[in-house]
Amino acid sequence: MTLEEIKAAVDADQTVHWANTGYRVHKDSLGQYLITFPPNGSTIGLTDRSGQRLNGDEAEFFIAKSEDCNGPKRRGHPVPDEQGRGVAPGGEAAQPLGRQL
Repeated sequence: MTLEEIKAAVDADQTVHWANTGYRVHKDSLGQYLITFPPNGSTIGLTDRSGQRLNGDEAEFFIAKSEDCNGPKRRGHPVPDEQGRGVAPGGEAAQPLGRQL
């Protein structure tokens, strides 16, 4: 997606993601377009300071579809679980440190 397409989709209340469904593109109360990883709140601007260059490749941005919400993988990338850990291709979440298998 181009920068203009991403902004238009966000403005139209569509759910836009970057790289995988764990990263969400949104507009804050100041009108800034941001990429956020909700499990830990990590946020970066959608673009560099000039506002012209995306912080990511155009091909990595996508609009969520109903099928993006089903299954253990999205667009070929692991999906974070509710604690921000990647989910393995088999659908099993990463184990916490110190946990015996």
